[in-house]
Amino acid sequence: MKLYPEHKLVKACLRQIEDKLGWGNATQWHNEVFIELSEIIEKETHVLLSPTTLKRVWGRVNYENAPSISTLNALSQFAGYLNWRDFKNKVDSKNPSWIERKITPNARIIVVSASVLTLVFISLFSMIGIGNKNATIDSSQIKFSSYPIAEGIPNSVVFDFDLNGVKSDSIYIQQFWDRTKTIKIKPGQKQATGIYYYPGYFRAKLLIDGKKIKQHDLFIKSNGWLGTVDYQPIPKYIKEVRQTSNKLSLPSDIIDEIVRSEEPLVSSFHYVKNFEKVSGDNFVLNTTIKNVYRDKWAVCQHASIIIMGTKSSLIIPFSIPGCASELGIMLSEIYLNGKEHDLSELGLALTTFKNIKIKVKEKHLTLFAENEEIFSKAYHESIGDIAGIRYHFLGAGEVKSIQLTDISKEIILIDENFGSVE
Repeated sequence: MKLYPEHKLVKACLRQIEDKLGWGNATQWHNEVFIELSEIIEKETHVLLSPTTLKRVWGRVNYENAPSISTLNALSQFAGYLNWRDFKNKVDSKNPSWIERKITPNARIIVVSASVLTLVFISLFSMIGIGNKNATIDSSQIKFSSYPIAEGIPNSVVFDFDLNGVKSDSIYIQQFWDRTKTIKIKPGQKQATGIYYYPGYFRAKLLIDGKKIKQHDLFIKSNGWLGTVDYQPIPKYIKEVRQTSNKLSLPSDIIDEIVRSEEPLVSSFHYVKNFEKVSGDNFVLNTTIKNVYRDKWAVCQHASIIIMGTKSSLIIPFSIPGCASELGIMLSEIYLNGKEHDLSELGLALTTFKNIKIKVKEKHLTLFAENEEIFSKAYHESIGDIAGIRYHFLGAGEVKSIQLTDISKEIILIDENFGSVE
């Protein structure tokens, strides 16, 4: 495979990201890991890189072109640098050694030879009975389940499991992307606990020798509307967000705290509950939102509406028109980057309340602002059933109204008074 000129530098950046995450070798990452990585990069850098883009960069998808500069900038920022140029300036990119200069021109021959030798050794080991003692794990004989200890957030979860005699020094429960949510299992262990700081629909996975053996879905509900200031690793919870003025907003002391911060802060409103089999591919969401802080690092007035599904999500971003290049919209498996696509119609000044309507019918999303259609796009992979709604604001924002309607059954699920119709 032909490598692009900065391939070594990109690999160095990816190694730093792997070290930061602590998720183990990227060659063992499953598709769900890249989905989770996409979410954490977007949360930390406010740039959404699709799981497919990340798999291309990590070499998990056959793709010979160099990553775009917007992708490199986002990865560099996530690794702790200002941008790609800053990463290149600070990383010690030494000249190749004498051995590297000799080996590189013959790399293809060496790789092919090594592959042949590897196959020979594997065949020999197989014939003499030496191999992975867990190579024939029967997942049907392994039990893996969980249940939350309490209601609301934060919430600890108990994991019950029976490994049925499996012996390995690499057994983990992966709760989510965060390293604090990856639990190492000791020999003979039957239970483990973990903590979740955000409400959501999570997929817990049991990993043995880097392979996913079992998984199940875990629902952490918000018990109505919950506000957060998304500090890392633990957010600040604001439960009193339903105001008498009929809007979701943060208390004045929390707004003051955000204004005083020298570092960018994201605040969120969460509504996660069991909607009882409401399709995320056929609904209408009507809502009215605005930004309430737009100085210093919040000048672009970034905001996003997220419809969480049991399989995937829809992420609809907004900013002032001049910052539309930084936006990225995700519709299940479809991702459009503002650096590579014209997303200027998503450039809305939210200094005053704006009405936003999101209509999804048979996996086709149509977006309206102030009753004017501004965006339309179909996707193909279902997001599953609706699991919740999130609003993200860089800084702080308000939600004046929201109405969520199941258009298949013509049932209103949430009304503008933030009440659920049972």
